Amino acid sequence: MTTPLHEKKLKFLEEMANTIREDVIKALVEAKSGHSAGPLGMADIFTAMYFHVLNHDPKKPDWPDRDRLVLSNGHICPVLYTTLAHAGYFPVEELMTLRKLNSRLQGHPHRKALPGLETTSGPLGSGLSQAIGMALALRLDNKKNSRVYCLTSDGEHQEGNIWEAIMFAGKQGSKLNRLTAIMDRNNIQIDGFTEQVMPLEPLREKYESFGWHVIDVNGHDIAEFVAAVNEAQAIYEKPTMIIAHTIPGKGVSFMENDFTWHGKPPSPEEAKRALHELRTLRGQIMSEHE
Repeated sequence: MTTPLHEKKLKFLEEMANTIREDVIKALVEAKSGHSAGPLGMADIFTAMYFHVLNHDPKKPDWPDRDRLVLSNGHICPVLYTTLAHAGYFPVEELMTLRKLNSRLQGHPHRKALPGLETTSGPLGSGLSQAIGMALALRLDNKKNSRVYCLTSDGEHQEGNIWEAIMFAGKQGSKLNRLTAIMDRNNIQIDGFTEQVMPLEPLREKYESFGWHVIDVNGHDIAEFVAAVNEAQAIYEKPTMIIAHTIPGKGVSFMENDFTWHGKPPSPEEAKRALHELRTLRGQIMSEHE
């Protein structure tokens, strides 16, 4: 069971999430390409996972008893890379090589390129099937203390293969009680708002009808998210989906809730403005916990 959050740890996590947002912006403006909105929106959840929830060891990335985190929507990898770097998997300075020729930090994650990556991801809708396979394999190997977490986007739920995985997981029931999926419900995709492109709701009821336990959370409330993870770990008869409601572009006013930022980086001037806002936000976080 994940340990409860105390005030000091919560402050650390909130500050780290903001630092990760700053470094995502720096990496994107240096790369001159990449996705902005999703990585900024998921910084709180990735921070909570790698600095509080996951049982992992950056010095032993292939440790057999580790928890696994599968990123299905690989295009938000700037936040995964940045979190891995701050967690100690590789030097933070390497973030400035994002998407450059011969860089280990490709535009979509390549499993063998970096320590800490569990899968290669690019085609949307595939990650949940991979996570299910891992969870079943851990069961066969009797790894009772290892869990599998799968990060998915809401937009990829417009694809048929993810619903095959959802249906299959529901059928497995208690065999997949160590599987927790986490959906980034930010309501946008590259062409617009999800409910205009291809409506997804009611997502909660759909997952429940396939036999999943479902929890809705504010994806920017780290304490609420950690509580949801604890609830998922206490569910023994079925897999769990945590629907995390997030703001795309979180922390940068001119990016928030604007779908045009789904797949583009900031210009140098926009990055300057974004970093100023994030540094101001960091000061607010520090003063709130004094």
